[in-house]
Amino acid sequence: MALPMRVSLLEGDITKVQVEAIVNAANTSLLGGGGVDGAIHRAAGPELLAECRTLGGCPTGEARITGGYRLPAKYIIHTAGPIWGGGDRGEPELLARCYRNSLALATKHQVRSIAFPAISCGIYGYPIQDACQIAVRETLAYLDTNELPERVTFVCFGSEIYDAYQAALNASL
Repeated sequence: MALPMRVSLLEGDITKVQVEAIVNAANTSLLGGGGVDGAIHRAAGPELLAECRTLGGCPTGEARITGGYRLPAKYIIHTAGPIWGGGDRGEPELLARCYRNSLALATKHQVRSIAFPAISCGIYGYPIQDACQIAVRETLAYLDTNELPERVTFVCFGSEIYDAYQAALNASL
């Protein structure tokens, strides 16, 4: 399968990307945390936390949507990735569901462009190469059968994650 023009890779800060929706690698409470979750909450402002309090959390593998508030993005799609426990606790399927459910929610809200971080690759300890392969596989499969979103960007915080995504994208060609 040829890499669609709809997918791109960027090393940088997801809170500054010019897309309609960004995905937050959230915890199940949706009330903020460390890593990308904390950065998104800080950049979006206190209104985000206020809205997240009304959602009742987000089980692992599912997704919720909020406004983007002070971010360039109109929406934030929050998904709670799995904590790596060795791979025998359903982690691969739960991570795949994060991508599928986030993309489906984006489509439901007519989102044309979306940016993903490397879900579960920070403090949750998911092996980066494995996580990137799942992200690429699930995203390409979704785009193969859906017109929206028109553009997906994987935003990588650091060269190690960028290189792993590049390898996963190259392997999908």
